[in-house]
Amino acid sequence: MKLLITGDLVVNQAYNSFEKIDHSLIDLFAQSNINIVNLEAPVTESTNKIRKTGSNIKSHREGTINVLKVLRVNIATLANNHVLDYDEQGVADTMKFCKEHGLETVGAGIILQEASQTLFISIKEGKIAIVNFAENEWASATGTSAGANLMNIIDNTAQIKDARSKADYVIVIIHGGHEYYNLPSPRMQKQYRFYAEQGADIVVGHHTHCINGHETWNRVPIYYSLGNFLFTHDSSQPDWYKGLILEIELSKENIKTKLHPISQAQGDFKLSLLQGKEKQEIENRVKNYSSIIGDIKLVKMEWEKYVATMSKSYINLWSPLSFVGNRYLSAIIRRLPVKLINKKGLALYLNIMRCEAHRDLSMCVLNKKLKIKKQTIINQSGRVFN
Repeated sequence: MKLLITGDLVVNQAYNSFEKIDHSLIDLFAQSNINIVNLEAPVTESTNKIRKTGSNIKSHREGTINVLKVLRVNIATLANNHVLDYDEQGVADTMKFCKEHGLETVGAGIILQEASQTLFISIKEGKIAIVNFAENEWASATGTSAGANLMNIIDNTAQIKDARSKADYVIVIIHGGHEYYNLPSPRMQKQYRFYAEQGADIVVGHHTHCINGHETWNRVPIYYSLGNFLFTHDSSQPDWYKGLILEIELSKENIKTKLHPISQAQGDFKLSLLQGKEKQEIENRVKNYSSIIGDIKLVKMEWEKYVATMSKSYINLWSPLSFVGNRYLSAIIRRLPVKLINKKGLALYLNIMRCEAHRDLSMCVLNKKLKIKKQTIINQSGRVFN
């Protein structure tokens, strides 16, 4: 029994799949029994954008239908950071859209209880359980509001263990990671390995818009990010246009996996399976990333390098200048020989983020100030407060 899992799918424009999707790729999906995509953007007519950082995106209805039908997609994972971009109506519309077009969904719901439901699929070889959750970034469901199943170690572990007790195969799909960084952070690696120890048969990630490496831990394959699948929005990042499709072959004896490198063309977004030299280049990169992932010292070393490249931009997020709407005025102020934030201020910010009690209170105060609906608060010990 074959199963395919892809990374992010966003079709925000008309898209002729028969013209733009390589026939070898269509054949690959046709030969698979179950095809799973991460439907990254809501399919909705709602114009009610939530207040957030980052962009609010939505799918083009007909373009999305075209892709899903041509590739015979059976399941849409919805736990991602954009599913709530057009508020609760967007979530409801997306789930309705999937149902109307014969897709099972997992990872989102009208309330958290629904969003955190495991999807079970019966096949000849046994029963498959799919667990899907996402990092907490503007989309988490609560006990009273719609959104994505959220990342929380305690709740995720309970869900995985429950799935393990009911199914023959447990697939955990996570939306998270660091954008345009081709490796997991030390925290991320430790956490995904922990999930592998709790009953998962395979752990698969996406969100980073770039390909990543993989490893086997506790005899469980972990694929940290498959990159984009099809995202019809141009980017200056070369990795935006490369991705991986994970093929899983299930039998009663074992689980086999295989990666298929893919590419979407800049501008017209033609989607194709890579062949020859281009395929080999991606496979070599994945092999290199995987060799680093296999050595925790190298993971930490590469992480420190990445942190160094991001330090200035993240420090600037704490500056009062980040709230100045006029970029020209902001640029002028930045040139002044005056520091608007000092080490004492940075120490305060660190304590507010690091200390569980301060973090809980800070999130509630900020949510109230922004008039955001009550959010689920997770402290560093993993305890959930609704």
